[in-house]
Amino acid sequence: MGVLVGKSAPDFTAAAVLGNGEIVDEYTLSAAIKGKKAVVFFYPLDFTFVCPSELIAFDHRIEEFTSRGVEVIGVSIDSQFSHNAWRNTPVNEGGIGPVKYTLVADVKHEICRAYDVEAEGGVAFRGSFLIDEDGLVRHQVVNDLPLGRNVDEMLRMIDALAFHQEHGEVCPAGWNKGDKGMNASPDGVAKYLSENAEGL
Repeated sequence: MGVLVGKSAPDFTAAAVLGNGEIVDEYTLSAAIKGKKAVVFFYPLDFTFVCPSELIAFDHRIEEFTSRGVEVIGVSIDSQFSHNAWRNTPVNEGGIGPVKYTLVADVKHEICRAYDVEAEGGVAFRGSFLIDEDGLVRHQVVNDLPLGRNVDEMLRMIDALAFHQEHGEVCPAGWNKGDKGMNASPDGVAKYLSENAEGL
């Protein structure tokens, strides 16, 4: 499948640990995110090295996601019991603490295959997917295993999508919340570049 942008996000049902610590046997993506934006992110394994830094980074910014109406869902091939044990391990002992978002157990590897992020050996690459209110993937990025992702960049993409949805304008290179957008027309491009090209 490769590129999912512009396509419906693959739905799934699997066991999970919710952000409140509850373990559920059936967590269904489409039901959990209906009518909302969502970020689904994959990581290789619990109790590893780069992964806890990423999961803690998401948790430290969870209010930023929540304030934008965005559901955050982490996925790895570990079981819900491993996820739960990792949540119950203190940060200073290599754990992630009680992160406030859902961790899904992809023990059959079906989800990472559906999103085409399974690495050789079976773990998932560091894939991140931004899904809009209609269930369409609007942004994706996939990092190799040694390369931790930038969670702030996902927030920037969420803001860019919201800006486009609200104003109909497009977001030029390096756009950040509060910046001007661009009218998607030859005149709009010319106007934007005449005013902003030096700063690009």
